[in-house]
Amino acid sequence: MAISGPRFVPGLELSEVLYEEAVKPILRDAFPGLRYAAARIGSGSEVLGFDTPRSADHEWGPRLEIFVTAEDRAQHGGAIRRTLAERLPKDVRGWPTHFEESDDPLDPVGRMQSADGPVNHRVDVHDVDGWLAEQLGVRPAGAEPTTGEWLAMPQQRLAETTGGAVFHDGLGTLTDARRRLAWYPGQVWRYLLACQWQRVSREEAFVGRCAEVGDDIGSAVVAARLVRDLMRLCLLLERRYAPYGKWLGSAFGRLPAAEPLKPALRGALAATDHRTREARLCDAYEIVAALQNASGLNAPVDPRRRPYHSRPFQVLRAERFARALAETVTDPDLRTSALVGGVDQWADSTDLIDQPQAIRATAHALGREAAGP
Repeated sequence: MAISGPRFVPGLELSEVLYEEAVKPILRDAFPGLRYAAARIGSGSEVLGFDTPRSADHEWGPRLEIFVTAEDRAQHGGAIRRTLAERLPKDVRGWPTHFEESDDPLDPVGRMQSADGPVNHRVDVHDVDGWLAEQLGVRPAGAEPTTGEWLAMPQQRLAETTGGAVFHDGLGTLTDARRRLAWYPGQVWRYLLACQWQRVSREEAFVGRCAEVGDDIGSAVVAARLVRDLMRLCLLLERRYAPYGKWLGSAFGRLPAAEPLKPALRGALAATDHRTREARLCDAYEIVAALQNASGLNAPVDPRRRPYHSRPFQVLRAERFARALAETVTDPDLRTSALVGGVDQWADSTDLIDQPQAIRATAHALGREAAGP
């Protein structure tokens, strides 16, 4: 249950107040001359702008990330945290700065709670390179990610890294890293779009085929998967990192393409017979195909639905778009690859997102890994 009492404000606004009114003057007085960055990035619904009063029930509140050099973190990191614990106000805009840790091993989260004495705050101290290695598994902030590194970074983690807000950057390295990671290089982008169309092509005929053998539930499940793939495809086209499942629909809903697509997508999901399901999906295919053609990234491809070979199923034949995009990819590391794509296109585990080293190991097994840490 969400905490009642204080007026809800977006978490990013609360973090900025925490920095400006509390953390900034404390650091200035206690650590004069310290060069640092202050931001609210990383995990948390507020970073992506999706927080609501419900978010206040765990790990939401006055939170901040402080970035210093690796040397300053080793020398002063502990002192910074202790000083803040002793000198932070007990609340910000009525929201406690103290987080009570859960004793439940299945629910190890912190929840805001009023407290006397030092506060168990959520102002974390990092160095940029160390944080990026933990968050994304990439090399130092000043280095351009390799092709293999781009393909091994989950979009949810990229959204957490480039979203949120930076309130101060006396180092410059955090801002530079966020700029480098703001979106995929052109060749990687084209390749990922080709792979997303390939995903659609692999299953678009199954809506009819499942129904043909009496498996209407299977047909509906395939249709739902295709709806999700189309939503992710639209986010790719609009140069927006796709968040994981909880916020995928919310992120999609903010796109210009969402409104014309919603009737077709809702119709496909709500359909109780495969013919309607198939027709609504084809409506959606044609809209997204037109968007792809309008992007100018590929030679135009006929966006109209058609039969699936000699079988009585209506599809787009999405592999035509995959091929058209793949033909524009000149990067040798990508041209020699099968259309498997990035981690989000070949893995579907939320828990995997939290394990960059496991992702890199899997990417290496797929022949996608490049040199890195």
